[in-house]
Amino acid sequence: MATSDKLSKAFELFDLANSKDPNTEVFMGREYPKEVLYAMRMTDKLNDFAPNASEVLRLTARAQHIRRWEIPRESYEMNRVGYLKWRQELKKFHAEKAAEILEEVGYDHETIEKVQFLLEKKQLKRNDETRTLEDVICLVFLGILL
Repeated sequence: MATSDKLSKAFELFDLANSKDPNTEVFMGREYPKEVLYAMRMTDKLNDFAPNASEVLRLTARAQHIRRWEIPRESYEMNRVGYLKWRQELKKFHAEKAAEILEEVGYDHETIEKVQFLLEKKQLKRNDETRTLEDVICLVFLGILL
């Protein structure tokens, strides 16, 4: 399978996984599963912000919140410690779920590890792609608020 075919298939499977989100959001008169819409926004914003982003970064952006609703915030203490623990668990969960899909699509181990590295926000201050991902996350968040 060619690289662009793999990328398209991975996006399709990420979106299929996120289509099961029971939470919905209306955007431009259409209702979407919340995490499908978020994934689309991440891809669109990455394309605008870093049009020459690597395939790894594009995969990561699309998988950023994969199946997020499965680990609700309310299942952790409602304080800073609980919040931080929830975020750490989400990072691991997203990395695991993305890896399962990337393996199914036929991505090599190195690519999968790089996506997991970015999803876990490792080396935020030293890794350009981790910083770019975080910038896109912030831009999407701000765009939703405006």
